[in-house]
Amino acid sequence: MVDNLQGDSGRGYYLELQIGTPPQQLNILVDTGSSNFAVAGAPDADVTTYFRTDKSSTYKSLNTEVTVKYTQGSWTGNLGTDVIAILGINGTYTVNIATILESENFFLTGIQWQGILGLAYSTLARPSSNVETFFHSLVKEAGIPNVFSLQMCGAVLPLSVTDSGGSLILGGTEPSLYEGDIWYTPIVEEWYYQIEVLKLEVGGQPLDLDCREYNADKAIVDSGTTLLRLPENVFSAVVRAITRTFMIQEPGFWSGAQLACWDKTEKPWTLFPKISIYLRDENVSRSFKITIRPQLYIQPVMQLGQKLECYRFGISSSANALVIGATVMEGFYVIFDRAQKRVGFALSTCAEIDGLPFSEIEGPFTTEDVTSNCVATISFQEPLLWIVSYALMGFCGLVLLVLIILLLFPHRCCQRHADSDIVNDESSLVRHRWK
Repeated sequence: MVDNLQGDSGRGYYLELQIGTPPQQLNILVDTGSSNFAVAGAPDADVTTYFRTDKSSTYKSLNTEVTVKYTQGSWTGNLGTDVIAILGINGTYTVNIATILESENFFLTGIQWQGILGLAYSTLARPSSNVETFFHSLVKEAGIPNVFSLQMCGAVLPLSVTDSGGSLILGGTEPSLYEGDIWYTPIVEEWYYQIEVLKLEVGGQPLDLDCREYNADKAIVDSGTTLLRLPENVFSAVVRAITRTFMIQEPGFWSGAQLACWDKTEKPWTLFPKISIYLRDENVSRSFKITIRPQLYIQPVMQLGQKLECYRFGISSSANALVIGATVMEGFYVIFDRAQKRVGFALSTCAEIDGLPFSEIEGPFTTEDVTSNCVATISFQEPLLWIVSYALMGFCGLVLLVLIILLLFPHRCCQRHADSDIVNDESSLVRHRWK
């Protein structure tokens, strides 16, 4: 159903669900970067309501504790099943649901949602991949296609608007939510929605990096992540490229620790370049690029007095992934085509103001200038680490063999112990070999 989401990138995008019998209404965060469906199951200072299992005649406990940890925050709860109803899809459907009893930095002050809807693959489900995911249950029970799509519209509305929103289409796509063609990139592995990034450009100029650095150790599409997150080397290169043409003196702006403020009559977006991400096309010898304008990554977050508006940098560094989060997704209509193992991007109809688009898609381009496989299965330093690892395993194996011999043949142990000169000579030889 169109326009069924509320929220924005800062607060998250959430969907209204009816849970249990009689139905209890809760707002649920839409997250393509996790796989558990979980709701507040006990009072919490940061939630306005929670799911009362004792008030639902259809709730069944599975007597299983579950803990889920995210990049930021975690929760622990009990796994069970209950029925849910979704506006726009007829009927009720039985799904696995975790009731959150304890959490840390998960529910935040001022949020309007009370749970999370993990839409990734069962590989990420906790406590094990045997927990059937919400969307898999829906596909099976409702008979809908194994496809869903997202339009996130929070970037286009001013700070004074409290309810922005978007659309989550379960079971397909909605033509009214996008313009032009849909460009698809293959899903590399079915856990997160992992894709292959080939290249980044800042202001039309490519970064001078090996393409495997963009995928270290993975590149994913995640609606539950607020920013565009880049591996540390990539992030540093992007900041250097931006500051060649425009320098903000405060380094805290680039790290996210500080805001930058301009007079309300000024719009800082003209000072910053476009950023383009090249993705491998379904035809692997081709690529296409998705481009975000500064309106998406230089984000207004607060007003200071009557004259100033303050902005944050919508890009951050990451220790373990390139994450295409809400900063980028707000420019596009994104299709998660699980049936054909691909993620699609098209221009979103809500990513513009006064006819000025915030995003672009172009292609196809040749992939002759990139490595045939940019997915970093091992990091650049790992070959050396593998050599060291094998050496250590060989050494441990040798020590283990000696211990077994000593246990099986104790008389030989005594004999060799008496011949101390031979033992010392041999041990010196072993140490020399392994230096």
